[in-house]
Amino acid sequence: MFAGFFALNGNGEMTGTAWVKESGFLEGPVLLTNTHSVGVARDAAIAWRVRRAPADALGYYWSLPVVAETWDGDLNDINGFHVKERHVFEAIEGARAGAPVAEGDVGAGTGTSAFGWKAGIGTASRRLAADDGAYTVGALVQANCGRLDQLTIAGVPVGRELAGERKGKREGGSIVVVIATDAPLLPHQLERLARRGALGLARTGATSGDGSGDLFIAFSTANPGVWGAEAAATLRALPNARLDPVLDATVQATEEAIINALVAAETLTGMGGRTVEALPHDRLRAVLKRYGRLVE
Repeated sequence: MFAGFFALNGNGEMTGTAWVKESGFLEGPVLLTNTHSVGVARDAAIAWRVRRAPADALGYYWSLPVVAETWDGDLNDINGFHVKERHVFEAIEGARAGAPVAEGDVGAGTGTSAFGWKAGIGTASRRLAADDGAYTVGALVQANCGRLDQLTIAGVPVGRELAGERKGKREGGSIVVVIATDAPLLPHQLERLARRGALGLARTGATSGDGSGDLFIAFSTANPGVWGAEAAATLRALPNARLDPVLDATVQATEEAIINALVAAETLTGMGGRTVEALPHDRLRAVLKRYGRLVE
């Protein structure tokens, strides 16, 4: 599929992106894990390809998998190397089109925190009316970013309101954002979408600190016949002048996905007995209501 990549701050890893930028294609699944399990996830993705699918037309099993990470060592025994090849196989084979996406303390989001609260995986989407039908833009995030005082929801300084006596740490977390759409876009347009994901992150208050690995990848499921074509291929693409609604939807979906990761997460006690509390829903609702943002 056509794809684009953007790094807002590069203190992180997303493998395979040099080829995504060079070729304009995403050639396999996007895998999310913790920082010290990137290697095993990448190798397992290649092993799955070799065992389950035939070689290409030239007889090769050449592959550069896309694997992204955030550091969750506050809660996770990251140096225990608990992610194994079988977990990657289960993740790939368990993927189902149309299935609800689990959010919060799941998968690679199990040990992540954001804005001083427990976070994890979040997702959101937007539907856009178009002359030729409708398009969808979806965002999935692995949220592990931001300081306690920064959190902003619907324009409300929630972080400052809820901070109380809690001390927020220096921003040093990261975020991975995966943006998917069925709008017919070319690789350079998808890179523009990936950059707009950073605006969604900014709307939550995060400023992408020096220690952040804030990495964004966007792909389009349109034009599936272009990859592997042996002759000139006919494709569809939106003109740049019609991109604004898609860009808007990307910003909105990314922002909401980050908030959903926080709202869906639950308090978790991890390695060494360290506990990270979930964002308190009752206090959040009270703050939003006080600022006139909550509709009963």
